[in-house]
Amino acid sequence: MQTKAKIKSINCQHFINGQFVESKNQRTFENINPATEEVLGTVSEGGKEDVDYAVAAARRALKGPWKNTTLQERSKILRRIGDLILERQEELAHLESLDTGKPFGLANSIDIPRAAYNFHFYADYITSIGTEAYQQDQQALHYSYRRPVGVVGIIKPWNLPLLLLTWKLAPCLGMGNTAVIKPAEWTPMTATVLMEICKQAGVPDGVVNLVHGFGPDSAGGAISEHPDIDAISFIGEPGTGSAIMRSASDSLKKLSYELGGKNPNIIFADAELDEVIETTIKSSFVNQGEVCLCGSRIYVERPIYNEFVSRFAEKVRALIVGHPLDEDTNVGAMVSKEHYDRVMGYVEIAKKDGGTIVTGGKRPDGFEKGFYLEPTIITDLSRNSRCIREEIFGPVVTVTPFDIEEEVIMQANDTHYGLSATIWTRNLKRAHRVSHQIEAGIIWVNTWFLRDLRTPFGGMKNSGIGRTGGMHSIDFYSELSNITIKL
Repeated sequence: MQTKAKIKSINCQHFINGQFVESKNQRTFENINPATEEVLGTVSEGGKEDVDYAVAAARRALKGPWKNTTLQERSKILRRIGDLILERQEELAHLESLDTGKPFGLANSIDIPRAAYNFHFYADYITSIGTEAYQQDQQALHYSYRRPVGVVGIIKPWNLPLLLLTWKLAPCLGMGNTAVIKPAEWTPMTATVLMEICKQAGVPDGVVNLVHGFGPDSAGGAISEHPDIDAISFIGEPGTGSAIMRSASDSLKKLSYELGGKNPNIIFADAELDEVIETTIKSSFVNQGEVCLCGSRIYVERPIYNEFVSRFAEKVRALIVGHPLDEDTNVGAMVSKEHYDRVMGYVEIAKKDGGTIVTGGKRPDGFEKGFYLEPTIITDLSRNSRCIREEIFGPVVTVTPFDIEEEVIMQANDTHYGLSATIWTRNLKRAHRVSHQIEAGIIWVNTWFLRDLRTPFGGMKNSGIGRTGGMHSIDFYSELSNITIKL
C-alpha cells in the first residue's frame, strides 16, 4: 500500500478587497484533520465586522471597473480560473483530502477537474445566451435587458467544498455580480486557495471576497441578514436553510437553495444486476456517503432481494477503509467528530428498531484515531424508522424489499425530501411511468450521477428552492428588465 507524500496544509485568512486579512477581533479556530484528529492549521474566525468589510468591498467593486467588463472579457477570466485550477490540481486535491477525509484519488479524479470544468463550462455558456424580443404588430417592440443581480452571498457546504463553490461562483461572476463567500468551517483550505487563483486570473479586487467563520450566530448569519447583499446561494441542510430564510426576509433577498436528500434507489427484478451492484456501490458509499445525491434508501423487488443483498454485501465488504492519502483507499474518514457521532447514532437507532446490520456498523480494526466507519448495510427496518425517514449522510444504507410498482412509488415518495431518485429496469414503459410519479428534481434511469451542466438541478419539498444549471443559473444570477419601444 502506497501513501501519497504529505504536503503542507495552510493557515486560512479572510480574503477581502483583494487581500488576505485577519479577523477584526484577531480570533481564530483550529482546522482538524478528520483522518488523524491532528491540527492542520488555524482559520480566521469572522463575524459581523468582517462581513461588513467584505460587503462594502463587493458593493464598491460592483459599481467599479467590473461593471463595464464585457461578456467576452468575463469569459476569458472564467476560462483562466479553470486553467489555473488544473495547473494546481494535485495540490488542491491534497488539501481537499486533508480537509474532508475523502480519498485523494476521488478528489483528484472528480472534485478538482469538475471544479475547473464549472468555470470552463460557464466561460463558453455565457457567450451563447440571448434574451427575449417580441414585436407587437406595428405598435411596439418589446425586448429584455439582463443585468447583474448585485452582491451575492455564497454559503457553501463541506462535503464537496471546491466543486460546489465553483458551481455557484462561475455563473455568479459570469453575469457580472460580486460575491461574499463563506466556506464551511470544517473545510476552509481549497476556498482560500481559490481566492489566490481568482486574483491571478485577473478578477478585480473586491469582486470575490471570502469570510471564514461559523453559522447563523456568526459570519453566516451576518451574510444572510446583511441589507446590502442582494441574493443568497446556499447549499446545506434544511434547518440552516430555514434560519437563512428568516434572516433574509427583512430585506427580501433572492434565494437559491440546494438542501438535503433521502434518495430512493429502486431496483426492479428485470434490471441488469451486475451493473446495478457496481453503480449502487458508488451511489451508496462514494465520498463516505457524504453526498446529497446518494441513494441511501434501496428498494429491491422481492424476486431478486436475497440475491441482491448477498452480492451487494460481498462487494461492500471488499471496500478498503483507510487513510485518505493511501492510494488503495476506497472509503476515507467522515468530516468531523460531531458528524461521526451523529452517523453512529443512527446505527444505534437501527439496532433499537430491530434492524439487521448485514455488514459494517462499527469502527474498522486498526483505527484508534480518525472518524472512520465501515460501510454499513441495514435491513429489516419498518418504513417508520428514523433511519428510513431521515438523512444520515454517511456510509450507511438501508435495503427494503417491495412487491408491486405502486407500493415502491408510495414508499419512495413517503419523505419530506425530493432531491433525486434512481430507477433500474429494462422495461422502457415502466421507466417512464415510474419516473413521472417520483417526487424528485433529478431522476436517473439505469445510471447515477450522470450530469449535463445545461440541465436543471435542484429538489422539491425540503430539498430546495429553485433550480441551477444552464439558463436556470443565469436567471438566478441576473435580473431582467423588459423595455418597450412604441413604434
